[in-house]
Amino acid sequence: MQHYWSLDSVQLKDAWITIGSFDGVHLGHQKIIHKLVAGAHAQGSPALILTFDPSPAVVLGKRPEPYYLTTPEERATLLGELGVDFVVTHPFTHDLASMSAKDFITNLKSQFGLRYLYVGHDFALGHNREGDVTFLSQLGEEFDYQVEVIPPLEITGEVVSSSKIRASLLAGDVKQANKLLGRPYRVKGEVVPGDGRGKTIGIPTANLSLWSKRAIPKAGVYACKAQVNGINWRAVTNIGVRPTFENRLASQRVETHILDFDKDIYGETIYLDFLSYIRAEQRFKDVDALIQQIQRDITSSREILG
Repeated sequence: MQHYWSLDSVQLKDAWITIGSFDGVHLGHQKIIHKLVAGAHAQGSPALILTFDPSPAVVLGKRPEPYYLTTPEERATLLGELGVDFVVTHPFTHDLASMSAKDFITNLKSQFGLRYLYVGHDFALGHNREGDVTFLSQLGEEFDYQVEVIPPLEITGEVVSSSKIRASLLAGDVKQANKLLGRPYRVKGEVVPGDGRGKTIGIPTANLSLWSKRAIPKAGVYACKAQVNGINWRAVTNIGVRPTFENRLASQRVETHILDFDKDIYGETIYLDFLSYIRAEQRFKDVDALIQQIQRDITSSREILG
């Protein structure tokens, strides 16, 4: 897979294309991408994903940050793992939003030789979303490309969407988020120094510096898997402001205690896969009560993770 950061960076012929935010690359996205890749490769044509950064929803003020389920780089990697040949992450601006659908399609035809366009049932592009499925199909007759509409994917009667995954995370329901993603929800962060409280009470934690635009689950304690240098470890992760201590944090912190692990990993990047919600964050009467609860959390995590 080759990843480009502008429409102008690559020239192709007879490309099969799908367009969208693809944040999270969830099961609904995967349904479209599998069809795109299979169709393109059967014809010996390149399969291309056109996506944007920042998200159109953020630029147009429809969604607040923190927002993203994946960074642009993570998204491109996941798309490449599904067999996509090219990912173009194009800058989304208000000027682009004001472009007509016909002008946008003209660019795709001249730049990539657009041959097939795969879209979801509610897809639209161009100024005021004028380029809906009907309009794009009519343009296809003029520009010699075909449009295929992929119906939405439903799981237990619910349409899979990035919005629903974000809502599940905000509710602490990481199991539901994982079901819609088709994999555990993952964040990555650099291990940075904290105030050392965990170590002083015999339960050291890795304090993670995360991408500020990353959506994180609601405050609470979670059973996770932590990947350190390619090796998976069981972990208990706390998200919150540490209400037991007097110097309560002004913003939420993500801290993880990696079970049966004692290496110095300051400055390293680790990955956390959220697997199960254990309990809400709470204030304890003293540090001893907190330690007892953390030990129960560790036991719970061992039982959940096996």
